[in-house]
Amino acid sequence: MNNETAGYKRETIAPPKAFVNRDASQTRLIAGVSVPDGPLITAVIEYAQRLSEPYLFNHAMRSWLFAEAIGRIKGIDYDREVVAIGTILHDIGLTANVSGPNRFEVNGADAAMSFIRGKGLSDRRAQLIWDLVALNSTPSLALHKEPEVAVGTMGIGLDYGGFGVDALLTADVERILSAFPRLKMKQRFAEACCQLVTAKPETSYDNFLRDFGERFVPGYKTVSTVDLLMKAPFGE
Repeated sequence: MNNETAGYKRETIAPPKAFVNRDASQTRLIAGVSVPDGPLITAVIEYAQRLSEPYLFNHAMRSWLFAEAIGRIKGIDYDREVVAIGTILHDIGLTANVSGPNRFEVNGADAAMSFIRGKGLSDRRAQLIWDLVALNSTPSLALHKEPEVAVGTMGIGLDYGGFGVDALLTADVERILSAFPRLKMKQRFAEACCQLVTAKPETSYDNFLRDFGERFVPGYKTVSTVDLLMKAPFGE
């Protein structure tokens, strides 16, 4: 993949020699947005780029930049490195090299934890990253969690469905979209979801994959939570 056309230039940061917690003053500009910088975030970006198809990588980067913009506008106090890591890695469960028996968000959260293990993050910060990745597609829960989980989810939701886009300046949105083009994300993302539904339908019944299955996958049949209750093996 061409990093120039994706809006991310690896040469702007020297390759990390060691992983350390970032200094709060360490920042850089990406698509006009000031974001935290450091060896760990560089490594996370490169990891996401290795795993992801270009459209999905660009979605992750836009989501991060939108999260930063929204967090600043709303005046929310949050751990910017945690939001960076969790948001950039939030969809790696959709990639071919991340698999597991659980719904894709949980598989992705587990993979993110494996990647950051031993890289200087406290258990608490690592847990927030896991929560952000695992809950990002369930805003009815994520928006009521810690600020890091909520802000990351806001950025992801904005790029996915335009939620909250009116809070940002049109010029800022256009600059982010220009740096990280959508690359037919609507079609490509829907195809990825349908592939998961077809391959592992049992992981789709209690998340948004269900909607893609019902709309696009012939013969898809969900498991009803009502049936689970009514068929429970207990006398009344």
